[in-house]
Amino acid sequence: MAITPKGLKYLLIGLLVMVSGYILMCGGGSDDPEVFNYAMFDFRRIVAAPIVIVLGIIIEIVAIMGVFGKNKKSE
Repeated sequence: MAITPKGLKYLLIGLLVMVSGYILMCGGGSDDPEVFNYAMFDFRRIVAAPIVIVLGIIIEIVAIMGVFGKNKKSE
């Protein structure tokens, strides 16, 4: 199998990190379309959530490439 159990664990961690980033991005809408809601442009939605999502993608790439599952010494 190409993905080791340790790599699979990191794949799931990366997925959870990405889902948490999308959860951070939720909300900020307004019930009344005539009223502008400034809450949709706060730090959490504009800066923090995209950074968390990109970190999750980086974890996924590293886990897929197998960095965590291989031994450094080949005997």
